Amino acid sequence: MPKEINLKLTDQQKKVMFEEATELPGSSKLNYEKREGSYHCANCDIKLFESNTKFESGSGWPSFYDSLPEAFEKKTDYLIGYARTEYHCKNCGVHHGHIFDDGPKPTGKRYCNNGICLLFKSK
Repeated sequence: MPKEINLKLTDQQKKVMFEEATELPGSSKLNYEKREGSYHCANCDIKLFESNTKFESGSGWPSFYDSLPEAFEKKTDYLIGYARTEYHCKNCGVHHGHIFDDGPKPTGKRYCNNGICLLFKSK
């Protein structure tokens, strides 16, 4: 359960972050973000990903092959009938997305993140 709520979040952000919903694929402007910088939790502003780990997965959501150490807590969810690894911000507890084993080297992971859960900060 999330520890705190950023009162500036939109209703859609709250639904995804606190009710574990999913934004529509292709709806995030962060899918097209190519600048150097970092991605932070939209609820608590902790840094989660560096831009050099972002890649185009074709999934419709911002995807990363690695996160910053200790950025997330993980759990298994069976919401759609099979096991998936779900991840939440370790600092505030909000839902961000799921991890899949179809990402590029060096990790082979794909952190499939709801774009509305992220803030991008350019260098």
